[in-house]
Amino acid sequence: MKIRKNDIVEVITGKDKGKRGKVIEVIPSRNRVRVEGVMLVKKHQKPRQNGEIGTIIEKPSTIHISNVAFVDSETSTRTKVSYKLLEGKKVRYSHKLNKEL
Repeated sequence: MKIRKNDIVEVITGKDKGKRGKVIEVIPSRNRVRVEGVMLVKKHQKPRQNGEIGTIIEKPSTIHISNVAFVDSETSTRTKVSYKLLEGKKVRYSHKLNKEL
């Protein structure tokens, strides 16, 4: 996968279009990512002990990898990511900026 944990991404489709956030988790088997502050869903949590009350928790859900775009941290622009062999090492490479990530 070309997007990794702790990358900054921008949502390009859906109800959260235009929002940016850091990737919390990558699930390569399902081609999905979890981005902080994007696709928030409400989860009802039961009380666990006597005297506690139930609560509603908002947590980020997963979003398909094709619905997010990598954002370069230096220039703050969206760019496509590919891999290139430089000096015998496989590195991530930015198409738009022509530089190693």
